Amino acid sequence: MKRIVTRILPSGEYKSVHPFHVCIKGAETAVHCRDNEDYDVYVKYIALCARRKNVLVVIYAVVSNHSHVAVLAALQADADAFAQELKKMYSQWFQAKYHEPKIFHRTEVQAILLDNDWYVRNALAYIPRNALDNKCSVQDYPWSGFQAMFRRGPAPEGRKVASLTKRETGRLMHTRDKLKNVAWQLDEQNRLIPDSFCDTAYLEQAFNDDPAYWFKTIGSVSPAEMEEKLVDGPRRMLSDSDFRKIVADTVQRWFSQELATLPRDKIIRIIPYLWRTRKTSASQLARVMGISREEIGKILGIRVV
Repeated sequence: MKRIVTRILPSGEYKSVHPFHVCIKGAETAVHCRDNEDYDVYVKYIALCARRKNVLVVIYAVVSNHSHVAVLAALQADADAFAQELKKMYSQWFQAKYHEPKIFHRTEVQAILLDNDWYVRNALAYIPRNALDNKCSVQDYPWSGFQAMFRRGPAPEGRKVASLTKRETGRLMHTRDKLKNVAWQLDEQNRLIPDSFCDTAYLEQAFNDDPAYWFKTIGSVSPAEMEEKLVDGPRRMLSDSDFRKIVADTVQRWFSQELATLPRDKIIRIIPYLWRTRKTSASQLARVMGISREEIGKILGIRVV
């Protein structure tokens, strides 16, 4: 498979892009989507935020208390910005509708680089599998991009979002953004058709254009393992010994080297990734990487006290 590909981004630029997994998850008891309108708005905000922050959506799944999105982005900062924008937009919708301003205060967002083929394939299978959390089949769940993938025959055609009036855009897309140049389409229920905004080609080539390969992976992926690697693990502070194992594994994947022999130029490259994707501190990074806290601060551009 081609993990890093070139794509035309929403800005019109043609760039190399990397795959990221974005998860927005709060407390287990916090219900983010309470009716079909909420789910519909959430999916539309995924498309809107991707356009605003210059990333491409590959596949997504929205369930009652969290969401997963795989995106292609030129930079980690763009994937981070998409995650934060999605949380902000949907939390504003939720607060305006339900008058509950604090439900998203403890909701965490992270964009994790999928830095090898195993992560990519398992994440792309794990995301639609989340339909099972809402007690629905993967195939029939309406709030994921599953049905757009490996489509045989023409994609469904609907009403073009670009043709909507300003008032219709506000009512149906819940935004004041100008959408005259998008290829998005709405179905008969005014839901966004996933074929019209998901990069289906990326997922399909990741599975060698073989739907049986994808379905087999969905059936065999370990949700507990993926939850630990992509959702819960990055939110939990680890002991130095456990964190060192994570770092050593990442160093091996990135550079095929041992942590103890890693040169400074590669340390500088990997520290920002660890900082963004794990719950850690400058002091812990300094201990594990074997450099001073002051150096960590310089690499990250933060003030270390």
